[in-house]
Amino acid sequence: MSTDAIVLLKEDHKEVRQLFRDFEAADDDARAVKADLVSRIVEALTVHTYIENEVMYPMVRELVPDLENDILESYEEHHVADVLCAELDAMDPDDERFDAKTAVLIESVGHHIEEEEGDWFPKVRSALGRKELQEIGARMLEVRATAPKRPQHRSSLKKAADALLG
Repeated sequence: MSTDAIVLLKEDHKEVRQLFRDFEAADDDARAVKADLVSRIVEALTVHTYIENEVMYPMVRELVPDLENDILESYEEHHVADVLCAELDAMDPDDERFDAKTAVLIESVGHHIEEEEGDWFPKVRSALGRKELQEIGARMLEVRATAPKRPQHRSSLKKAADALLG
């Protein structure tokens, strides 16, 4: 198994994209199936954003200062995903906005993945050596073992309130 940070993140992206496709392919009245898929999406994204926010972004920010603006944008995109995940995690799948909120999450995260894989990852790979990416990846694997699997509602909502109220 590779410990290259970018390879690990792309594997996460592949898993999340498959869950998105499964959700989009589910019948409109398949509430139990959709609820299970959203639960799995929320868990996958919660772990993924946590390891990126706690390991990948801070380390790249330190090692490649030119990517500061990209990293700040990624933090904000993760914040949006975290808030949507927290809301979905607390929602009943029979809620009239459940499918719509999931669609917004899929669209937002899909955009984020495209930016990372198409623009950001190539910049990081060209700026960092193989050894550095493996060290970052090894640290990500360590943190993944203890990463939260469910949204931390209070912290997500506090971040949202802080953003609105200053």
